[in-house]
Amino acid sequence: MVDSSDIDRRRVLKGMGAVGIASLAGCTGNGDGNGDGDGNGNGNGNGNGNGDGNGDGNGDGNGNGDEPAAIINWHAGGTGGTYFPLSGEFETIVEDVTDYDLQVSSTGASVENVGSLGSGDADFALIQNDIAYFAKNGTGLEAFEGNPIENLAGVATLYPETIHIVTRPDADIESVADLEGQRVNTGDLGSGTQVNALQILESVAGLTPDDFDEQNTDFTQAADQIRDGDIEAAFVVGGWPVGAVEELATTNDIAMLNLTDDERAAAREDASWFADDTIPAGTYEGVDEDVNTVSVQAMIATREEYDADIVEEVTAAIFDNTDRLTIKEDFIGADTAQDGMSIDLHEGAASYFE
Repeated sequence: MVDSSDIDRRRVLKGMGAVGIASLAGCTGNGDGNGDGDGNGNGNGNGNGNGDGNGDGNGDGNGNGDEPAAIINWHAGGTGGTYFPLSGEFETIVEDVTDYDLQVSSTGASVENVGSLGSGDADFALIQNDIAYFAKNGTGLEAFEGNPIENLAGVATLYPETIHIVTRPDADIESVADLEGQRVNTGDLGSGTQVNALQILESVAGLTPDDFDEQNTDFTQAADQIRDGDIEAAFVVGGWPVGAVEELATTNDIAMLNLTDDERAAAREDASWFADDTIPAGTYEGVDEDVNTVSVQAMIATREEYDADIVEEVTAAIFDNTDRLTIKEDFIGADTAQDGMSIDLHEGAASYFE
């Protein structure tokens, strides 16, 4: 079990407030609602059920139109991270091999996404395994204390999400403790990045937001702030290479904070979901030595009440076609898809993997 009681997160994410995208999770009627009955049903459902067309008559809605079986709402993350482009690849695969349309939305990522799953605004979402645990169990973060996301269900884990601490080379930041009094972007408000940043700052150096000037934007804006000299450091969490950091490194000199063994141990002691990780030398232009850090795990989640057949079919579409992926393809596979799974599986996912 994860024990997060030692970490004071009083300033973390008081307003989880997910940004929902109003949309269809699925409807009945596969044609235009003018089925075999005597009435004039006018339903325009695009699902694969046998509804009555939702019109004024009694048609059974069993038309044979070419509409997709359902529109699936998939919440990703910011466009400058890994979640969004990887979700685009999932979208292509799912739409190619199933009858479903996948609507991918850019969001503030993990914390926002679990809120969207809880409210039903999202059908699937990418989140971090630590945030999944906190949300499901109503613990760890003030946003979830006494307010668990009880319908959260797991689908699969994907790849390590590496904590990058990007700094301006002229800022003379050699340790986490050196971030005291500095302008630090801890990630989008409500994101897993912000959660991890505050965990590391406090666990490793005893720093709370009172001890530094906290900035909150997505990765792309954080890179702009580094470029423009508006901040000294930015936390970015994602599978390397992260697009926003990669682009920044091609136009500007950057540095990355290398965590010592003691700093990594301190992070792991207070947050057992962290694992040691390394960004290989040359991953980013100008960063010519390995960077030691920690990581969490990215995962796909859904909501318990979502249709098991859809979950199984989407899961199968992705994991039967991992050879089509070009992002994190070396990590994503059915044989590792339960490594680090922190919550119970949805029955549809369990049917595929078990």
